[in-house]
Amino acid sequence: MGVTSVDAPQWFLSSFVRSARGAGATASDDDLRAAGQDLLDRWDTPGRHFHNLRHLADVLGRVDELSQETHDPDLVRLAAWYHGAVFDAKARATYARKGGEDESASAALALGELTALGVPEDAARRVAQLVNALVRHAPDPADFDCAVLCDADLAMLAAEPQRYKEYLKDVRDEYAHVPAEDYVRARIAILSKLLGRQSLFSSPLGAAWEEPARQNLDAELQRLRKEQNKLAQAASASTAGTV
Repeated sequence: MGVTSVDAPQWFLSSFVRSARGAGATASDDDLRAAGQDLLDRWDTPGRHFHNLRHLADVLGRVDELSQETHDPDLVRLAAWYHGAVFDAKARATYARKGGEDESASAALALGELTALGVPEDAARRVAQLVNALVRHAPDPADFDCAVLCDADLAMLAAEPQRYKEYLKDVRDEYAHVPAEDYVRARIAILSKLLGRQSLFSSPLGAAWEEPARQNLDAELQRLRKEQNKLAQAASASTAGTV
C-alpha cells in the first residue's frame, strides 16, 4: 500500500481511493479523494496527540501485515480509516470511559459516506460493523476481518520500549485535562483488564505480538502503581498539613 509516513498525505489519499474502489465505490476519483481528504483533516485536528495521522498510518500498515488472514482486506482498511474519525478527548468525563473515541458515531459516518460514494450497502454496513467492534476489542475468533482490525489497533502495545514510551506520553498529552489521580486510576483499570484476558491478539499472525505487549503492559502497570502510591501519600500529607 505504501503508507509509511504522515509526511506523505498523497499516499494516504491514493490508498483510500484504492480501498474504496476495491469495496465497490462508483463515485468519481475526485469525490473519493475529497472524502479521503475529509478523513485526513479529521485525523489531523488539534489535540490529537496519539489518535492522529501517525496512528492511522500504523494501523493501516499493521492491517497490511495481517491482510493475508482477511476475507476482504479493503473493507478492513476502510474500517481502519474510519475507526477514529469521530474523536474528542474532552467530550467524555473521564479517560476510563474510552476517552474521546466514539466508535458508534464513526461507524455511522462510515455507513453514510461510503454509501454516498457508491459502495454497496452490505459492504458499507460491514465496514460500520467492524468499526463498532472496536468498542470491546473482543472479536469472534471466526471473524477474521474483525480479528485483524482489532489486532492492528492494539499492535502499539507490542512496540519496542522507546516507541512505547512515546505512545504513553502521547496518550497522556491527549488527556492532559484529566487530573493525575483520575488518569492513573483509569489507566490501571484498563491495563488490568487487558492483562486479565486470555489473549490480547486474535489473529494467528498477531499472536506474535502477545509477549512483547504483555511485557510493556506489565512494566507500565508496575510504574503506575508506584505513581498511585506516591500520589496517595502526597494527598495524605497535604490533608494532614491542613488539619
